[in-house]
Amino acid sequence: MAADKVKDKSRARLKERQKVIAPAAAHEDKEKSKSAFARNIQRQKNEQAAAKKAAPKNAPAQPQEKKGGLLEYLRGVRIETKKVVWPTRKELVNYTIVVFIACAFFGLFLWGVDSGFLAIIREVFDINMVTDTAAAIV
Repeated sequence: MAADKVKDKSRARLKERQKVIAPAAAHEDKEKSKSAFARNIQRQKNEQAAAKKAAPKNAPAQPQEKKGGLLEYLRGVRIETKKVVWPTRKELVNYTIVVFIACAFFGLFLWGVDSGFLAIIREVFDINMVTDTAAAIV
């Protein structure tokens, strides 16, 4: 118990010190970061100027990496294809069945919604659709 009280008092003293020191330290850190930022900018400018002076004016451009042709591309495709984890036959059959069921479900769902909207529109606008072409002509 006594040790806990001592710890609590020391924590309270530490917090008080931080309240007093924190604003001054924050101001100093801000000034240091500003000057460090300015020094970095100046250093970069100096390095760029030195690089311009050091480089000969008629120096050939650095050679670029040779771009691969069609064969290089196909080699890359082959290498990446070997890294693929292909599904087993059982997994493939299961996934195919899931896709067919999902397509059938959503197809029927959308057909039902479409039919419902059509029925509502027919009732609201009193539309009679004639499907027999002979009756439509008469």
